[in-house]
Amino acid sequence: MNEFRDDNRFGGRLSRYARVTGAVGGLAMQFAASKVLGTGLDNERHARDLLAALGGLKGPVMKIAQILSTIPEALPPEYARELSQLQANAPAMGWPFTKRRMRTELGEGWQALYGSFEQEACAAASLGQVHKATSLQGQKLAVKLQYPDMGSAVEADLGQLDIILGLFRAYDKSIDTSAVRQELAARLREELDYVREAQHMALYRHMLADEPLVTVPDSLPKLSSKRLLTMSWLEGKPLMSFKGSDQATRNTIAVNMFKAWYIPFHQYGIIHGDPHLGNYTVRDDLGINLLDFGCVRIFPPKFVAGVIDLYRALRDGDRDLAVQAYKNWGFEGLSNEMIDVLNIWAGFVYGPLMEDGVRLINNNDKPGEYGRETAFKVHTELKRLGTVKPPAEFVFMDRASVGLGSVFLHLKAEVNWYQLFHEVIDGFTVEAMTARQNEALASVGLAG
Repeated sequence: MNEFRDDNRFGGRLSRYARVTGAVGGLAMQFAASKVLGTGLDNERHARDLLAALGGLKGPVMKIAQILSTIPEALPPEYARELSQLQANAPAMGWPFTKRRMRTELGEGWQALYGSFEQEACAAASLGQVHKATSLQGQKLAVKLQYPDMGSAVEADLGQLDIILGLFRAYDKSIDTSAVRQELAARLREELDYVREAQHMALYRHMLADEPLVTVPDSLPKLSSKRLLTMSWLEGKPLMSFKGSDQATRNTIAVNMFKAWYIPFHQYGIIHGDPHLGNYTVRDDLGINLLDFGCVRIFPPKFVAGVIDLYRALRDGDRDLAVQAYKNWGFEGLSNEMIDVLNIWAGFVYGPLMEDGVRLINNNDKPGEYGRETAFKVHTELKRLGTVKPPAEFVFMDRASVGLGSVFLHLKAEVNWYQLFHEVIDGFTVEAMTARQNEALASVGLAG
């Protein structure tokens, strides 16, 4: 098997720098000029221009912007609102290009390794595209092929991320985004490694083995490489196609989604960090197909203990436990006032879990605005009090919470969230999670 050596080529980075800098540089100059001249900046218009610039670039920079838009308080609200509109769809590579890439990964006779291979991609996103295929035995397959030069593109786009975050720091010093940047960089680099993604896939199959209504594909190592992932094809329909279904159907889908995300988190300390609508489908029996395991976050059990302790602190009015929970999360130097402000956001996230009864996840009927009003209130207060540095672990856990909340809003699911949550966390101890996590990671060849 040949290795396509495009991890981080200087020429590839230089080319990408030129394209991205051309799009972002002018907007940065506008921002700087407004600060120096004191003329002020139309944030709404500037955010729309940034959306237009990034939307034409595709690749990692689009994924970075999407992620930033879903992390409460990481960006000013005008920017978060505009960047949340970025879509992951990208033009697919044509057949001649696809053949060359497949030959690079599997060798000259690669087509003979498949029973069939559809020339046109069935899906294309920021880092790669997917083709339908079959094995020599007739099994339906999904073949995920990474675009060339993605290693170079990620490094170039992370450089531009520093510029964007620098602009926002100049605009607003209430949030220290250094840990956000660190976390984005680590997860993006991991997403380029399809060998690791196959391990993540096996990890989820292990953790959800006792959940018949959650399905995870199986990888085929002999038809995979660092930039090529061949896996079993899972039949399912887009979640949004169920928005008009009856209430019982929508509730069942929501319950299965909850289990798919939070059994791994609260029992193993592992979370799927990208609850994008394209990353799962719904089976005919209303079970969930989990797809795309590039963005998976492994947490220290102590962090998960902090998440559960904060829930109990808010439920019981135990301020000392809340303080300890934030420390376990990794927050440092919080004043009493800052804790009160952070509790506003925590109260929003945990609110549905504290009411033992059937209810909507939130009364807001705008899925795209889930949490935005509360986040704005928190951001305003933090701006008054000083700088808060969210820990690295906070980024994708919070993103998953907000993303899933939006899904439940789309479904208008009416569920007893309290009961679901307690089924998952009851009996939790750090020692038990540590043992489960270590055993699960070792079973797929991942270090703890």
